[in-house]
Amino acid sequence: MQIQVHSDNHIEGSARLADWVSASVAGKLDRFDDELTRVVVHLNDENGDKAGAHDKRCQIEARPKGLQPISVTHKAESLELAVDGAVDKLNNALAHQFGKLRSKRAGGQPQMIDGAAVAGRDALLEEDFLADEQVRNS
Repeated sequence: MQIQVHSDNHIEGSARLADWVSASVAGKLDRFDDELTRVVVHLNDENGDKAGAHDKRCQIEARPKGLQPISVTHKAESLELAVDGAVDKLNNALAHQFGKLRSKRAGGQPQMIDGAAVAGRDALLEEDFLADEQVRNS
């Protein structure tokens, strides 16, 4: 997954800022590393030099392989809060998107829940858990 960081002319776009944002995004989205080609982060100070509540904005666009891009935005008092909020929103949106795709591949939700359907769902959850564990341990 490639991560790009862009900022407007009111935010000093230093290498240190780009490294911090990239590390934050990569750390929280590492479980989607194989499914994403690129993540683009846009940082803006909407009021410019003036102070104000919720004037920092972070927009993140994720590009999943073979799917339409997903974009989220979060506004906060500081860049740190804006980035954290946007990454959390993106994490939820990607989990929802890929969860829907997994359920379609598995044949969708069964109309009647019986022992076999529950066992199949448990096996899928265990498989996802083991895959996440393997990524964390490597």
